[in-house]
Amino acid sequence: MGMKREAYEEALKPLTLELVSMARWAKATGARIVVLFEGRDTAGKGGAIGAVRESLNPRQCRTVALSKPTEAEMGQWYFQRYIAHLPTAGEIVLFDRSWYNRAGVEKVMGYCSPEQVTAFLEQAPAFEKLLTDDGILLFKYWLAADQDEQEERLRERLDDPLKRWKLSPIDLAARAKYDDYTKAREAMLKATHTAHAPWTIVDFNDQRRGRLTLIRDLLSRVPDTHEEPEAIDFPDLGREPVKETYGVLKPIADYPVD
Repeated sequence: MGMKREAYEEALKPLTLELVSMARWAKATGARIVVLFEGRDTAGKGGAIGAVRESLNPRQCRTVALSKPTEAEMGQWYFQRYIAHLPTAGEIVLFDRSWYNRAGVEKVMGYCSPEQVTAFLEQAPAFEKLLTDDGILLFKYWLAADQDEQEERLRERLDDPLKRWKLSPIDLAARAKYDDYTKAREAMLKATHTAHAPWTIVDFNDQRRGRLTLIRDLLSRVPDTHEEPEAIDFPDLGREPVKETYGVLKPIADYPVD
C-alpha cells in the first residue's frame, strides 16, 4: 500500500527546510552540486526532481532535461552538450536523464552503435573523475520500479488527458524491451559504479516514499550544510498600507467559488 499524501507531506516538511539550508550553504561556499536522476520510463524522475527543487530559488537550482541531439550535436564529442549545462559556483543542477541515455535508451532502441556504447562506458568514469576532481559534488540515482508498476503508470498516462503528453512512442516501444533495458542497466552499473561517482539505487515502487528516501540520502551525503539565513531588516512602514489603484482599468472579477 502506498504512502498516504498527508503522511508524505508531513515527512517532507523538515527535509524541505534542510534542502533550503543546503542551497544557502552552496551559495555561501560556492559549492557546485550535480544530481543525476535515471530510471525506467514512469519511474518517478519528474516527481522526485519537483520535490527537491520546489522551495529552492529557480535562479540557483535548475533542471536540465535535454531533447534528442541536433545534427550539429550528433557530430560533437558525446559529453560535449552536457558540459554546457554544468553548474557554476553556488549552483545546483538536477539532470532529468543525463549522459547515461547512451547506455540506456540509445543502446536498447538502436540509436547508437555498439562501438559508441563501449566507448561511453569506458569514458564515463574518466569524465566523472574530471568533474569530481575539480570539486563538483556529483550524485547519481537510479529510480527502480517493477514492471507491473510501470505498466500501471503507463496505463494511467494513457487514460489521463493531463498526463497523456508524458506518453511517447518510445515509451510504448520500450514496453516490449523490459529485459533488454535490465541487461543494459546492469552493464552500465557495473562499468560506471566507481568510488568517486557511485550509483545509489532507490526503490520507487512507492513514489512518495522513494522521494523521501532519495532526499534523505542526498542530504546525508552533502557536507554539513547548516547555514543560518541572512538577517533582513524589515522596519514598520510608519503609516497605514494603501490599496492598489489601477486608473481607469478594473481588475478582473474573482473566479466564482461554490
